[in-house]
Amino acid sequence: MSGGFFKSTSIVGAFTLLSRVTGLLRDMVYSRMFGAGVLMDAFLVAFKIPNFMRRLFAEGAFSQAFVPVVSEYKVQRPHDEVRELVDGAAGTLAWFLTVVTVVGVIAAPLLVLLFAPGFRVDEGKFDLTVEMLRWTFPYLLFISLAALAAGVLNSYGKFAVPALTSTLMNLVMIVFAAWIAPSFERPGIVLAIGVFVAGVVQLAFQVPFLVKMGLLRRPRWRWSDEGVRKIGRLMLPAIFGSSVSQVALLLDVLIASFLATGSIAWLYYADRLMEFPLGVFSIALATVILPGLAAHHASQSPERFTATLDWALRLVVIVVLPATAALIVLSGPLTVTIFHYGKFDEHDVRMASLALTAYATGLLAFSMVKVLAPGYFARQDTRTPVRIGIQSLGVNMSLNLLVVLPLALIYPDRPGLHALLALNNAIGAWYNSTMLYRGLRKQGVLHHASGWRRMLWQVVAGNAVMIAFLWFVAGDTQRWIDMGAWSRAQWMTLLVVGGGGLYFGTLYVLGMRLHEVRVRPAGPRPSAPQA
Repeated sequence: MSGGFFKSTSIVGAFTLLSRVTGLLRDMVYSRMFGAGVLMDAFLVAFKIPNFMRRLFAEGAFSQAFVPVVSEYKVQRPHDEVRELVDGAAGTLAWFLTVVTVVGVIAAPLLVLLFAPGFRVDEGKFDLTVEMLRWTFPYLLFISLAALAAGVLNSYGKFAVPALTSTLMNLVMIVFAAWIAPSFERPGIVLAIGVFVAGVVQLAFQVPFLVKMGLLRRPRWRWSDEGVRKIGRLMLPAIFGSSVSQVALLLDVLIASFLATGSIAWLYYADRLMEFPLGVFSIALATVILPGLAAHHASQSPERFTATLDWALRLVVIVVLPATAALIVLSGPLTVTIFHYGKFDEHDVRMASLALTAYATGLLAFSMVKVLAPGYFARQDTRTPVRIGIQSLGVNMSLNLLVVLPLALIYPDRPGLHALLALNNAIGAWYNSTMLYRGLRKQGVLHHASGWRRMLWQVVAGNAVMIAFLWFVAGDTQRWIDMGAWSRAQWMTLLVVGGGGLYFGTLYVLGMRLHEVRVRPAGPRPSAPQA
């Protein structure tokens, strides 16, 4: 069983790595061409609004509700009924999102006022954001339908196609940002049009694969269908619970709109760097285990269910802890290497790296949420994550409203306040992951196999060796600012390869072997992790 999961996770991870690399290239183009000024603040708000709703209808509530139902149909029902479910879900979702899209385009000024009220004091910035949003909002329709296609393909073990899809988006947006937008008088509008085109391309790429597999014939409105209604019932409570981090990020944008110009862009660039390891590994792992967990639940295999969760958590600890340490130690050098070109100046570097350090403190928590939440969704339990999600959002926003917003109103142009938003987001993620973990343990769903204490000591030792190396070799941020681009790339490669080699080499010397992190049935009785 572990071989299949390793292979699937490797496939998704490899294509997700390609997506994240092209995503970083896209962001490098953005930072070089447009910096962190008014245009980027406006574009990022116009992109974040439909992107937030995309997380609700795509990677968020819809996928978490849709994949378990499709997996259940696949295990228990004939192929024709699976196709009918897909047709009904696709048609119903398309009609619903078409209405939402029309309303969103018409109500663009209200949406910008709601999500970035600080823009209202600058009429030009506000109007530009509204115009951009009218181009970016239809992206929601296309990308949500693409997510439906991805959910079906993942349920049938076809992980490569969906994982490759986001790479196409990045390539489209790179073309628009680097070659098309600079040729126009209003480059911001061209960037927004690029988002629209990217959504169309992502959907068009996946549909032929569904048709070839005989899983999509004639999408139509079928709200009366049993499976479609079940998906709808599971979605309603999951909308908030599965997308709490996105709600928090949007609320961060709301408060950041009152801060110094560039705050939204600094948070965006920092978030993109943190999302790299999160997407390459944690999201890839969650994508792979959800269909497997749902199938284990449908076939009533609790031992395999809990063994899969335990295996995923082990991998998260082994891989994400060193990524967290590296992001914190290398926040300055990494920001310089990726973004310090063109209009992205030294001040932007320091502000973005400050936010990256704050975000990185929550990377392990964000990753655990990605792995633990499927433990609920696979069993079609969306209520518990909702309750926990609301609580974690409350923790995050209470800190923002009690600490950051008053400071923002008193010192609106003071740089550095944006990092508090990132830190509070990390604190909320830690609350979310802790409560999800406790819930699974309390329900008797998650049991731990032996060897956790030994593994944790090995990981701690490996991190200590890696951190010492990175700290000694990297030096301060100013040294990196003074380097040329080629020297930065060479030194960063040395740090990444050397740090990773020392970390995994230490694990090997201390006795960790690949077979120790395989999936294996846990014992029938709950046992606390040996930590």
